[in-house]
Amino acid sequence: MAGLVYGLNPSYVMPLTLNIEVEALALKHIFRAIMGIYMGLGIFWLLGAFRPTLWKSATLSNVLFMGGIASGRFISLGLDGFHLNFFIAMILELIFMIWGFYNLKVYNSSFGLK
Repeated sequence: MAGLVYGLNPSYVMPLTLNIEVEALALKHIFRAIMGIYMGLGIFWLLGAFRPTLWKSATLSNVLFMGGIASGRFISLGLDGFHLNFFIAMILELIFMIWGFYNLKVYNSSFGLK
């Protein structure tokens, strides 16, 4: 969802939400490429939720994705300073990462996955 919000029309959304002007063509391409990454992973995670053969890899990719984003936000928190919206996002990403680790541990044996 986040990718769609700023990826479909970054020139309109980014100034409203983050006070960032997006006029350069290269910057529009970057935001839309990130939107594509989010959409692709989101589809993979949905497939993993409904197809047991994809569950483990989808959950693991979610853990790595959420952990990677949270790590980047944590570094930015230390280097760039505090921003409430991004701090809340970091906490949510950490929660999803921990939940994913928990699911990998608990449900791994339940599904007979190795």
